[in-house]
Amino acid sequence: VSTSHLQLAAFALGTVGWILCTVSMGIVEWRVWHVDNTTIISSGIAWVGIWKVCFISYLHISPGYKEQFCHKFSGYDSSIPQEIYAAQGLLLIAMFTGLLGLTATIFALRNVCMGITHKTLITRFFLVGGFFYVLASLCILIPVSWNFYSVTHNQSIAFPPSYFMPSSPAAQEAGAAIPIGIVAVILLLLSGTFSLSYRLPVTTNTITK
Repeated sequence: VSTSHLQLAAFALGTVGWILCTVSMGIVEWRVWHVDNTTIISSGIAWVGIWKVCFISYLHISPGYKEQFCHKFSGYDSSIPQEIYAAQGLLLIAMFTGLLGLTATIFALRNVCMGITHKTLITRFFLVGGFFYVLASLCILIPVSWNFYSVTHNQSIAFPPSYFMPSSPAAQEAGAAIPIGIVAVILLLLSGTFSLSYRLPVTTNTITK
C-alpha cells in the first residue's frame, strides 16, 4: 500500500476530472454570443453549446414558450460547424474512456489494499488506467482548443432560420464550459502520469541461520 500513494491520488484526480468532463459536456455555455438585435434575443446574449443553443426572449416564438428558448442541434444541420460535432463525439469518448480508467484503477487499488500479491496484474491495471486517463484528456483537449480558437477569432455560424439566431455575433467570449474542460484536461493528465509511474515494489529475501 505504501508504494501506491500516487496512484491513489491519480484515482482522486481522475474522478474529479471525469466529473468535470461530464459537466462541460452537459452545460450550454461553450460560446457566449453578444448580439445587437434584441428584438427576439431580448437580453442581447445567446449561449451556444455543443448540443443546443439558448437565449432569453420575452416574445412567444413557439407554442408554450415564455422566456427561455432552446433549440437542439440536429445531425441534419449541415450549417453547424465541425468543431461542434467533433466536440459531441470526442467528449462522449472521453467520458467513456475516463470511466474505463477509473474502473481499472479501482481494481488495481482494491488488489493492493487487500494484499493480493499478483503484482504483475496490478501493474498492468495501473498502466491501463493511466492510458485511458491520457486518452480521455486528449479527447477533451481537442474540442476545447478548437472551440476556443473559434471564439477568439469571432467565427460565425450560419444557423437555420428556425433557430432565431443571427449568423454572426457582435462579439463573443468563451463560456464556462471551456475553462471547466481545461481543468478536466489537466486533472486527467496528472492522473495518467501518476498511474503510469507505478513500479513494482522491490522485495528482498533474508536468510536466517
